[in-house]
Amino acid sequence: MQLYSIASGSSGNCIYAGDDDRGFLVDVGTSLKKVREGLDAQGLSLERLEGVLVTHEHSDHIAGLAALLRKHPIPVYATADTIEKIWEKCNMNNISPELFHSIRSGQDFTVSDYVIHSFSISHDAADPVCYTLQKDTAKVGIATDMGMYDDHIIENLGDCDAVLLEANHDINLLQVGPYPYALKMRILGDRGHLSNDASARLIKEIVHKGLKTVILGHLSEQNNFPELAFNTVSYEMESCESWRECGTDLVVANRRIPTAPVAV
Repeated sequence: MQLYSIASGSSGNCIYAGDDDRGFLVDVGTSLKKVREGLDAQGLSLERLEGVLVTHEHSDHIAGLAALLRKHPIPVYATADTIEKIWEKCNMNNISPELFHSIRSGQDFTVSDYVIHSFSISHDAADPVCYTLQKDTAKVGIATDMGMYDDHIIENLGDCDAVLLEANHDINLLQVGPYPYALKMRILGDRGHLSNDASARLIKEIVHKGLKTVILGHLSEQNNFPELAFNTVSYEMESCESWRECGTDLVVANRRIPTAPVAV
């Protein structure tokens, strides 16, 4: 099983989770061309996808969904409120509503050999969720777009073999940057995004011997950059005995191009 970031950032998000033959896209917030190229680079195929798992309806997570479904009518899984928002926001001409399957946060569902679990997060969307996917003993998690984390999120991510976790912004860069005050407060709020520092604190809560890799994702183009995210989290993790003992790898996902897949 592998966790593969095709794109992860405020400009667009699309993550592949699955094996070398079949799997899922988590969000399609980038162009169909980029999705196809990203899959092709790893010998994967759009025709072999089991489905798309949508976290929420913001454009950086669904911008390429309609184009994908017109060419490749595959199942889409999301909460009912998210599905409703997708149909309001996107041009869904020539797309069958029957492709969309409503899920309930907190409940497992099974597709082929995968057990998929969604869990609620705090974000300014209709009914946002994150996902874990498990096949046999391998488990991966994708958790971004969270203004805060709690024990529920820690519990859901606490036994993953690999996690893609939000490290959206550096607080100082955001505070002195060009964004309007209201947008800064939205990002910093409980329904906004996790900072580099908050991401490190969450990693400390979920690190365990089986956690092979943490991928830092959803970096802001204006308020963060890869070296800063990596160095901030690395520095914070130096004081975590469990992190040092487990030898977990830390990777930063590229915003616009694929990042090397993590196999578990």
